[in-house]
Order: sequence, then structure tokens, then C-alpha cells
Amino acid sequence: MTEVEAQTGNNDTTRPEIALISDTQEPMGVERIFLRYHKNALATTKLLQDITERMPRALFMLGDVVSLGYKEKKWRQIDSFLQRTRQMGITVAAVLGNHDVMVSAARGETAFNKRFPDQVRTGFYKVVDSIAFVLLNSNFSTLTAKQLQQQQDFYETTMQQMEADTNVRVIVVACHHSPYTNSRIVGSNARVQERFVPAYMRTPKAKLFVSGHAHAFEHFRMKGKDFLTIGGGGGLHQPLSKKTTRIESLSDGYHPEFHYILLKRYNDQVAIVSRRLKTDFSGFANEYEFTTR
Repeated sequence: MTEVEAQTGNNDTTRPEIALISDTQEPMGVERIFLRYHKNALATTKLLQDITERMPRALFMLGDVVSLGYKEKKWRQIDSFLQRTRQMGITVAAVLGNHDVMVSAARGETAFNKRFPDQVRTGFYKVVDSIAFVLLNSNFSTLTAKQLQQQQDFYETTMQQMEADTNVRVIVVACHHSPYTNSRIVGSNARVQERFVPAYMRTPKAKLFVSGHAHAFEHFRMKGKDFLTIGGGGGLHQPLSKKTTRIESLSDGYHPEFHYILLKRYNDQVAIVSRRLKTDFSGFANEYEFTTR
């Protein structure tokens, strides 16, 4: 076993798929005042069930795992899911979202780390099937100036190391807040653009930047680089801007309310498919697909 394989904790080459999901939190009452509720908790249940049925090699959860991270009762469904997936040999890792640290950042992160002990608040990485997933904390307001610099140094150094590592074929960068989105509720995150996008853009092996926070599916391609927003894990669906100033999206016309994505590596590229929960909740469909360049 190579060093890279050892880092994954899962050397099962019979499972080619890697799953990513974001924003599985149950909607809060105040959110329902502004956005439409549509059996969101049930949708999350079905999404998580589908993931376990697919038996992916690994799962990455991109924040807002629960609505209030510091409240233990909010974790009941996720705890049951994590126990089941890990018993099945599925590697699970996650990054912090804003809901995970809402109200009490310290207590929320403590509860989060109990479920995801590999999480590092100043960035960490996992390698699965020669894909390096560089996982970053975009809750910048919860980090001190020293921690912000520690994360930036980690990110820049790790991108260089993964680029030079012959065991790594592809790099995927992930955080919770989306650098680019047409969401009318949250909008693009300027600090993610400033801190995380440049190293992604200049690293040849870096093929995909994936995030959540905006409860929508969006695919952007900028200067040949792919960006995905996948906030369809169960949070209230957010409307997208239709203004002429909106960011051009390759996925216009595809607006699934609930979804997650599956990745497969083919040599030095990654094939991505969005797995959508059907409107009538009767099952799932693979609809939006593309391969990185």
C-alpha cells in the first residue's frame, strides 16, 4: 500500500464512486418565513439513504450538516447515518458550515469534531483514488488572524505538494461558502474568491472547486476551471438571480431542489454526475453530467 492509499483509510478499489453533499441541515423556523418548505427533512432522509445504497468509496459533507451544531438533539439523524456508513466501510469527512458553528462556535465545533475527528479548523486534506481533496474552513469570522494565516499557509503549501506528488492525479478544492453563485439569498463570497480561488486557478492538477451554502445547483467554468455549487442536501431551495449581471452558468435550465454529486476519476480527469431526487420523491435520476478538462 502506498503512503497516499494509507491516508484514505479505505483501499477498496471495487467502489469507484466518491459522493459529495452539502447543506443537509433541517430548515429553521425563521427561514420558512422567506422560503418555501417542501418536505425538506424527508428529502434529506432520502438523500442519505440513497448514498448508503450507492456504497461510495468515500463521502464528503461540505458544511451545514445540521441546523445548530451546538445542540446535540440536532445530530440524531446524522449520527445514525454516520454510524451506518462507517460500518459499511465508507470513509466520511466534512468541513464546517456556518450553521455548524451558529450561536456558539466553540460548542458547535466541539460537537462537529466529535462526529468528524479528522476535521482541522485551519484546513486538512484527504486522498481517495489518487484524488487529493483539499478541505478548507470558510467561516473566516471564527478564526483569529493567526489561524487565518495558518490556513492560508497550509493551503498554499498543500497545493504545491499535491501538484508535485506523482501519486496524486487530480486535486479537488472544497469549502462551505461558494466563491461564485447567483443565489439571491447569499450571493458570491468575496473572501473565498480572494483567499482560495487564486491557488486553485494556478495549480494544473486542480480540476474542481466545489462548495455549498447557496441552496442550489450551479456549474460555472472560468478560464477553463470548473466550479460547482451543490447546496441541495435538504436546506430550503434558494431562488437564483435572472438579472443580466448574473454570472453565466453552464447548468442553466437544471435546477434540482434536492441533490448530491458523484465523482469518478478517469486518468487525470474527473467525471461528475448530479444525482437528483425526483420531484414526487419516488426515486433518483442522474441528469447533469460533465467531465473536467
